[in-house]
Amino acid sequence: MNLTPHIIAAGCGAAPARATLFVPFIQTACDHYGIAEPLDVAAFLAQIGHESEHLIFTKELWGPTVAQRAYEPPSEKAKELGNTQPGDGRLFCGRGLIQLSGRANYAIAAVALDLDLLNHPDLLEQPEHAAMSAAWFWWNKKLTPLALAGDFTEVTKGVNGGTNGLADRQVLYDAAKAALGIA
Repeated sequence: MNLTPHIIAAGCGAAPARATLFVPFIQTACDHYGIAEPLDVAAFLAQIGHESEHLIFTKELWGPTVAQRAYEPPSEKAKELGNTQPGDGRLFCGRGLIQLSGRANYAIAAVALDLDLLNHPDLLEQPEHAAMSAAWFWWNKKLTPLALAGDFTEVTKGVNGGTNGLADRQVLYDAAKAALGIA
């Protein structure tokens, strides 16, 4: 699938300049991980658009909020994320276009993407790595079959763990489908 700034802007709810910046990186990531069918691309764009607040952020905003404090050991959430050291919550906060979080997830992504993410987690903030990590996550979580089946709610759960932001994601999904010519 040949992505354009128009398709990226519509599907991600992004400003034209941000869409233009990200087109080559999202295209490369989609090509590499086989995100090529229109329904798959539409679902992927909607999810990364929501997770990055319309391609604005490649790093989680840090308060820390009450939820973010739970990323620190010795909490159950920290254990789930593989955060074992004091400061891991902040160090391995959400990054990339799908907001990869946690020491364990960074370690797995580091191997898959051939990046030194444990020593340089900020690499996921760069557009090329932000896009590639999102596509890798999509592939790793096996979200393409759900997207191709049109099960957008289950895709959202696969990305988010729940249905947080489902209404915004749905608006982006509908816009992406329209931009891709899907009825």
